[in-house]
Amino acid sequence: MRQGLLSVFGSTLFQLSGIFMLSPLLLLLLKQAQVSTTVAGLFAATTWLGIFVITPFASVITHTLGRRPTMWLASTLPMVAALGFLLTDVLWVWFALELMAGVAGGLRWVLAEAFIAEFAPPGKIGRYIGAYATMVGLTFVIGPALLAWVGPDNSHALWLVIALLAIGLAWTALIPPLPPDPDRHTASIGLAGLWRAVRAHPVIMLAGFLGGFFELGLASILPLYGLTLGLGASTAALLVSVSGMGGTLAALPAGMLADRFDSPAQGRRTLMAVCAALIFLSACASPWVGHAPWLIWPMVAIWGASGGALYTLAMVDIGSREKGMTLVNATAVLVLTYTLGGLIASSVSGAMLDVSLELGFPALLLTAASIGLAALLKNRHKRLP
Repeated sequence: MRQGLLSVFGSTLFQLSGIFMLSPLLLLLLKQAQVSTTVAGLFAATTWLGIFVITPFASVITHTLGRRPTMWLASTLPMVAALGFLLTDVLWVWFALELMAGVAGGLRWVLAEAFIAEFAPPGKIGRYIGAYATMVGLTFVIGPALLAWVGPDNSHALWLVIALLAIGLAWTALIPPLPPDPDRHTASIGLAGLWRAVRAHPVIMLAGFLGGFFELGLASILPLYGLTLGLGASTAALLVSVSGMGGTLAALPAGMLADRFDSPAQGRRTLMAVCAALIFLSACASPWVGHAPWLIWPMVAIWGASGGALYTLAMVDIGSREKGMTLVNATAVLVLTYTLGGLIASSVSGAMLDVSLELGFPALLLTAASIGLAALLKNRHKRLP
């Protein structure tokens, strides 16, 4: 299935590079049009709304259309949205187009990772999922870098985005056919399928939530955290890069290490517990960051690395034990729990920083970390199916 892996990697590289070039470009264009910061923030959140809304129904759409046609649809819609941004400047239309692009992003997120798990050779799922996660992390850098190279004021910037999305769509067309899903007529789909996945993998989903909380959610408030500590604006913004780099660099080693255990399932649980322990220990240092600001750098790096590794290991665990529509269901739930963790962290952290830098915010971190660590330690030696 080398062609399948290459086509999913290639399509994702170009698609996400285009999307992460498009996102900051649109925000800059909105600000140039004198749109308020509040409206611009709502526009940015529309992407996550689209992902969150469509993910529970990913298995229904996939079951109806088939996995390859659904992936083609998920690759076509962002290009349609980008063309729409080029052709109109009506604000409500932009919101509708951004919601459509978010829906497509949610479908692609679920299906691409399920494809990687299906196409990866036995015993090497961790390596390929880790490599895929690393590549996705790099697109966060490639997209904005391309925008800076072209220039946000350049009229050709949006055309470059469209070109990247078109190349990604062409790569998607090369995904080879898969054999019929063995559980096509027996697997639950929709909300029933999601509930079955939660019941089958509760601790794995908790690991995904913890990863989303510390990697995705906290990254969004790190500039605010840095400013609260007295860091300059530029230095505070670098905290996001440190967290993102930690997650990007940790994904591949975590996946490769997961493949090397004699008992892979138990090995993955052990690695998850280690990641949760690192998060807990780093969170224990948070009450003293105000007195020793240098602590924030290793702490943030650990949050990104351990959070990214937790998500990678959770996906490896699911991909190693599920196939077909059941795999799509389980992947959808993992994406939901990861996103939910990010949403809760980003929405609550600001309030906790207002309560107290040395009490409220550390209490939030320690509560989330201790719950995750306790659950993973309790289930580390549990017999797995």
